[in-house]
Amino acid sequence: MDDGRAVMSSGASALAGAVGRCPACGRGRLFDGYIKLRPSCAACGLDFGFADSGDGPAVFVMLVAGFAALGFVLWVEFTYNPPFWVHLVVSLPVVLVLCLALLRAFKGALIALQHRHDAAEGRLDR
Repeated sequence: MDDGRAVMSSGASALAGAVGRCPACGRGRLFDGYIKLRPSCAACGLDFGFADSGDGPAVFVMLVAGFAALGFVLWVEFTYNPPFWVHLVVSLPVVLVLCLALLRAFKGALIALQHRHDAAEGRLDR
């Protein structure tokens, strides 16, 4: 881009976001807690006010974690044929950990890609 904001490639920017770093410089922290965004980057000063990931991260987490969890549950069922309560005790924690592990990474990656591609709310020009 000509304004000097995006110096990293899309892949590098998405990777920086996935690990919780600023999508512009890759040095500053993106999150102020688990998934709460910081107001701005401490390293380059980028204002994170543009960031609105919406429900995107949750949708991608449900798709990926649901696929992986279903594979795990089916493997356990066909390999060991356990009673239902074993599925509850074993599978629910696996699903919970998988979802929590992926949520922050997907949110950071989507915010980084939003920054990289200068995505904004749609507007009608009249």
